Amino acid sequence: MRYRLTFVAGLALGYVLGTRAGRERYEQLKKSAREFTQNPAVRNTAESAAQQTRQIAGKALHSVSEKVESRVPDSVAGRVRSLRERGRGNDGFEDDWGTSNT
Repeated sequence: MRYRLTFVAGLALGYVLGTRAGRERYEQLKKSAREFTQNPAVRNTAESAAQQTRQIAGKALHSVSEKVESRVPDSVAGRVRSLRERGRGNDGFEDDWGTSNT
């Protein structure tokens, strides 16, 4: 799915850059894209997909870290554990890099 979206975006960009229809067609496409992205149904679907992605990524991280932890030196495993525990306690506030955990 990601590759299809990338292809469609590239196709649209190529069309916009290569078109001979001029500024009017560009403005029409830009208006259509803006209307699409501001549609409440599209926004809700995108947010829902983002939440599901975060949940799946969290489960995958937990699963992988458990399997990898047993195969790395104790010093590295301890550091990973301390970082993981520190990350759990921030309750959605920003981390050391200025990103939120939402």
